[in-house]
Amino acid sequence: MGGPVGRSSTSGERTRPRVRHADGAVEAGDPHEGGDGGGRASGASPDRRAASRGRSGSARSSRRAPKNGKRRALRWGSAVLSVLILVAGGAGYLYYEHLNGNIRKEDLTLGDKRMADHKANAAGQTPLNILLIGSDARDSAENQKLGGAKETFGSPPLADVQMLLHLSADRSNLSVVTMPRDTMLKMPKCTAPDGEVFPASTVDVQTNQSLRRGGPGCTVAAWYELTGIRIDHFMMIDFAGVVSMADAIGGVPVCVTANIHSRGAGGRGGSGLKLEAGTTSVKGEQALQWLRTRYGFEDGSDLARAKAQHQYMNSMVRQLRKGTKLSDPAKLMNLAEAATTALTVDKGLDTVKKLYDLAEELKKVPTKRITMSTMPNVYGTGANAGRVYPKAGDAEQLFRMVREDMPLDGKASKRKPEEPKDPSAPVGEIAVAVRNGTATDALGPVSGRAGDVEGLLRESGFAKATVDPDNVTASARTSVLFPSADLEGDAQAVAKALGIPLSHVKRSTDVSGISLAVGADWREDGAYPVSKGKEKTPESAGAQNGEEKGCMEVDPKYSW
Repeated sequence: MGGPVGRSSTSGERTRPRVRHADGAVEAGDPHEGGDGGGRASGASPDRRAASRGRSGSARSSRRAPKNGKRRALRWGSAVLSVLILVAGGAGYLYYEHLNGNIRKEDLTLGDKRMADHKANAAGQTPLNILLIGSDARDSAENQKLGGAKETFGSPPLADVQMLLHLSADRSNLSVVTMPRDTMLKMPKCTAPDGEVFPASTVDVQTNQSLRRGGPGCTVAAWYELTGIRIDHFMMIDFAGVVSMADAIGGVPVCVTANIHSRGAGGRGGSGLKLEAGTTSVKGEQALQWLRTRYGFEDGSDLARAKAQHQYMNSMVRQLRKGTKLSDPAKLMNLAEAATTALTVDKGLDTVKKLYDLAEELKKVPTKRITMSTMPNVYGTGANAGRVYPKAGDAEQLFRMVREDMPLDGKASKRKPEEPKDPSAPVGEIAVAVRNGTATDALGPVSGRAGDVEGLLRESGFAKATVDPDNVTASARTSVLFPSADLEGDAQAVAKALGIPLSHVKRSTDVSGISLAVGADWREDGAYPVSKGKEKTPESAGAQNGEEKGCMEVDPKYSW
């Protein structure tokens, strides 16, 4: 996708890299089917750590599975959010060393590029981005009891839930962005903790495959490659934790417009969810069924399932904040054991104390300022029919709002413009090399774009602007790169002159002077597309407010 990815990182003694050419590891599992969307190797080791790193297994065929296939994809984001809230509520019972020992740790980023730093607001505060990953691992007896074909047991897991939590710099609002598991994208190069190398893919790969290309750190790298959003932490959770934590909450109210029984073709498959019309408080395995249901909700797509998950998360937060408390120490301890056993986190969240501190930050956001959204997308065609791709314009607008710390609910979004850390030289003295990076996977570079933008700079007084004809490296987003702190002010002056957001101004060791990469987001003549700083969340993101009490539409074919 042309964006930067995370820093290569390993833990422990590195073994000699074993290069795997994984371009054939493309998607499987249609979003209208019950499969988990990715392949599993038969006879894979049941070892939990090997499975969590996802380093083995041949790719699942791109052939679509039969519609009555057993659904295995689960959504866990709501359960992870509950961990954060509940840990904060019961800190007095959680400071036990064995709980810290339960928590598994992985490296944050396993790509070979470094993520950009946050920019502080006027008060010196920075936002916080946490990637929630739902693993479909079936590498324990507890997880295997909760469903899934037996041939998948012990195989490398898939990242079938990917939700980004963006906590604003001033802690006034929280935005959640879900990426559908059927999203197709280019995978970055990743290096597993044991040194195994997964080259960057040259074909589109389904996003949930990232987990088996080096572990959760590679899922982080894939997100950064696509969105340009710095990710500070990740949390990954498996099956059993969802059930135990849903029980501990005491039930979460959910609503359906009609009686529903989620089942696949011929009565097989499906999540098994069976509810009467109206509102029902679900917990335990029934809560798990709600989170995994696709057959029966709206059009039966993965997008409908994401909507149901957002409604569950909103309802769960409301339930906890209206006074629901875990006052029974024994129940709280059981929850703590289940949560810490289920969690895999980055090394910045590797203790209960750190999780508690994170929960305290999240608790500062009022429910009415929580906004759930889904990455705007369009369906693919041909061999990738039924999969989704980021929707041009809308997806980048949503990503840009998160990058620039703009609240998705549209409130409190008027902020003072950032001032350069270093004053700029007179524009006539600033040398800028402009390159044409407008090529995409499907389209070649737009002829003459670097020259057009050079002309805009000269009209703005940048007499030393030139075209770099030898560098046409594709770039998904237009950016201004500078090599050292003393040129940051000059680089920001270039961005301001063209209406390019300051979040696109980045320090890079790949340039020796100021370089302007005209990206695929600026293929057309005229001003930079988002130069007016649109702050409205695209309607295609399906934003839901934390206080919104939604009710899922039921497909009549799945009613009873």
